[in-house]
Amino acid sequence: MNDESQTLIFVYGTLKRGFCRAPFLSDQQFLEEACTAPHYALYDCGAYPALVKDNTTGIRIQGELWRVDARGLELLDEVEGVAEQLYARESIELESPLISTGVHAYFYLHDVSQLPRLGDCWTRQT
Repeated sequence: MNDESQTLIFVYGTLKRGFCRAPFLSDQQFLEEACTAPHYALYDCGAYPALVKDNTTGIRIQGELWRVDARGLELLDEVEGVAEQLYARESIELESPLISTGVHAYFYLHDVSQLPRLGDCWTRQT
């Protein structure tokens, strides 16, 4: 992987190590556990979580930071339903590690008003 084709991705749910979609990251580089700034919320969609921006009552979300190559990013976009507009890959602000720019995450694009709100960490293994 050369630096130009790498993207930093924050994962918070089924893509984390030990979870059902972790194999999609098996040939990518795990960097470390990470935590967002307190501007986000997680919701329970049943088999997977939904991350949304929440500048009013948002909290820090725990997850993992990965370095992903262009091929891996294309695969993740497919797995996360970007073309179907289930999720969108957008910039996210992390507190730990102290990385201020260039990190992306998958944000849920549908209404969460009827979904149960989760805490700061997705723990359900499916």
